[in-house]
Amino acid sequence: MKDIAAWALNAAALRGATYADARIVDDRTRALSTKNGKVGSASDSESLGMGIRVIADGAWGFAASDDLSRASVEATAAQAVEIAKASARVQTDPLRLAPEKPAVADWIAPYQIDPFSISVEQNIALLLQVDAELRAVKGVTLAETNMNFRREEQWFYSSEGADIHQTKFSTGAGYTALAFAGNEIQKRSYPNSFGGQWQNKGYELIEELQLVENARRIGEEAVALLQADQCPEGVFPIILDSSQLGLQIHESVGHPIELDRVLGMEANFAGTSFLTLDKLRSLRYGSDLVNVVADARQEHGPGLGTFAYDDEGVPAQCTPIISNGLFTGYLSSRETAHAIGENRSGGTLRAESWNRLPIIRMTNISILPGETPLTLEQLIASTDHGIFMQTNRSWSIDDKRYNFQFGTEIGWEIKNGKRVRMLKNPSYSGITTEFWNSMDAICSRDEWILWGTPNCGKGQPQQVMGTGHGASPARFRAVKVGTAYKGS
Repeated sequence: MKDIAAWALNAAALRGATYADARIVDDRTRALSTKNGKVGSASDSESLGMGIRVIADGAWGFAASDDLSRASVEATAAQAVEIAKASARVQTDPLRLAPEKPAVADWIAPYQIDPFSISVEQNIALLLQVDAELRAVKGVTLAETNMNFRREEQWFYSSEGADIHQTKFSTGAGYTALAFAGNEIQKRSYPNSFGGQWQNKGYELIEELQLVENARRIGEEAVALLQADQCPEGVFPIILDSSQLGLQIHESVGHPIELDRVLGMEANFAGTSFLTLDKLRSLRYGSDLVNVVADARQEHGPGLGTFAYDDEGVPAQCTPIISNGLFTGYLSSRETAHAIGENRSGGTLRAESWNRLPIIRMTNISILPGETPLTLEQLIASTDHGIFMQTNRSWSIDDKRYNFQFGTEIGWEIKNGKRVRMLKNPSYSGITTEFWNSMDAICSRDEWILWGTPNCGKGQPQQVMGTGHGASPARFRAVKVGTAYKGS
């Protein structure tokens, strides 16, 4: 791989590039699903190729190829230089690349069981067992399951001397039970919606999730929701479970802190951001209890945003985003660091694959747990009247990431510190900063879970990436609660 990369770097330099890097990626994936007792889909694929990034005449150029022969690699490097020189003709601002000491490293993310060592037949058998458990519940009309594995091996070389080899596995699984009655549909998902739970782990994650053991309960809750009371409308304290809080972080913290959005370099899918540069270290983002970090380091946990080095060779870091409620940091790259007065990248540039240009992406954007011991049940017990909401069902947020509405699959009314009834179709809405400033309690470390979001879309052409979001259940005061989905 080093020889192949050298062909690219040398060809780029000979054609006038002042900087070049090459990423070679070997990517294997397996995706399986079932629907109502039958296999829904099954695929096992592998992709190998190289992406070459260069600076020539002060501008970026990028080209990629899945042909790693010398002639193809050199032609691809030449194309990247041509693109850079063409881009330089219309470039308005000078390119400033923050310095970074070139790293030489070989890193493998910790895992116990290679997921590809488990047969597809065994994978499908487990999913069908879960499917059968779900459909054994009277009233469940549709059961869907999924299981996904990925192995990413990457080699990164740069003209500055970087030589980095990284390998990581990611695993994800989950399922959904749907109950239809008349013109009403209710659903429950486990262990989270939109694909379940995903982490940088091997097959051991599948064993940890206890998929079969929880299936009957999930099916029963889906059916029970058909007869549950509608969520009341009004202004209440709400408690969000950790998975819902993770998505709240993703949409109302993670996307707006992407510095390319702030600077107007990116607006696809999620729009731009209300977090203009003047708000850094001056905006009261949340209450004193709100502490959010962007942490790609292994010690943060096996999140989908965990790595040793980003895709321009910058080491994984922990950046304080919100510190005791104060907005303190953005997600940055070598190109954008100077815009916020930093002399080093925050290490967040990543690409979906070898054929995509690396862009600023979320790492693990997590809210830190409370320091005072507090369990979910204790939090509920300390709430006089409110709504506990679990598992995201829908979300909507404006293109500045400021006004939002979220719906969850299930809710529970709390009165006098006890759950008194199940509620269907709960939703809540608010304004980002007002919402985070209303947080008055968060559970401690024992309740904290690092969730995986495998399907975050950004860029044009689109790149789908995995991010991580750690959270403990938390309470928010005086939130507008409604019914997102009117029943019959």
